[in-house]
Amino acid sequence: MAYSNRVDNARNGPSSGSKYRTVNGVSAIRDGVKTSQRLIDVREDPPKRKPDWIRVRLTNSPKFRHLQNIVQEHNLATVCEESHCPNIGECWSHGTATIMLMGAVCTRGCRFCAVDTGNPKGQLDLDEPQHVADTVELLDLKYVVLTSVDRDDLPLGGAKHYANSIRAIKERMPKTIIEALTPDFAGEHEAIKCVVIPELSVFAHNIETVENLTSRVRDPRATYRQSLDVLETAKQLGATSTKSSIMLGLGETREQTLQTMRDLVGVGVDFLTLGQYLRPTRQHLPVERYVPPAEFDELKELGIEIGFKDVASGPLVRSSYRADRLFSGKF
Repeated sequence: MAYSNRVDNARNGPSSGSKYRTVNGVSAIRDGVKTSQRLIDVREDPPKRKPDWIRVRLTNSPKFRHLQNIVQEHNLATVCEESHCPNIGECWSHGTATIMLMGAVCTRGCRFCAVDTGNPKGQLDLDEPQHVADTVELLDLKYVVLTSVDRDDLPLGGAKHYANSIRAIKERMPKTIIEALTPDFAGEHEAIKCVVIPELSVFAHNIETVENLTSRVRDPRATYRQSLDVLETAKQLGATSTKSSIMLGLGETREQTLQTMRDLVGVGVDFLTLGQYLRPTRQHLPVERYVPPAEFDELKELGIEIGFKDVASGPLVRSSYRADRLFSGKF
């Protein structure tokens, strides 16, 4: 059975912010932040009303149910589910998903993220690469994104597991394009070297936010400069394409966003995604501002001028949203 933190496939069980034990006996916090933990500037007032452009329609189409059944059958964790992605209905209804490797308990505790936090203590399903390859083949995916939680408890942060998964897919589906959306591997260059292999088409790592907000938004072990170094190292090691992502609406200024974009281009990043931060639970950081669609459109144009090959920019855009179209320059 693949390693997973899910109590069941419907995410029933412990309430958000509470401690619980996974089916594998790992102590974790549901949605990553304790209910009792007081975060910086997390206010008690009612959350801002979401504007119309941020609303999504739920779906229960046959394709959505089919992919859901496949994911459950192979006991895989998907970032679509674990991060409460607003595009899950759209993407799954089109038969695509981002697969999350190495379970769904993260050793980090970022203040924007709803993935459960804990210490898996080295637990790892060594059969997972083959399960992933089975799923990719069964769904006949032409483009697949592999991502993962942070696994600081594993040697090189689990980088070799990424490589094993990439190779397993390519052996089964040689024409499938593979993108790896990785953690920072604690900045270990040897880990990045494990992932940047000929079978990989896109190396992605998210810088998440602007430099002066990084300590407030991300886990203390994740730094702005370290993320830049990860992306630069991947390119130096021969990554064909690199990619990153910035969340907006956390309190950043326009100039800070543009500087982050320039910093990313400066380390050779090819593709960028820009999306609206959405507060996953009351325990997480509040939304400071809902960025209007016109501003996202303008930032896309500026990103191209700054030097990105392409930019996916919009309120509901996420790291892996329409990744195949961004890679092919058709976003």
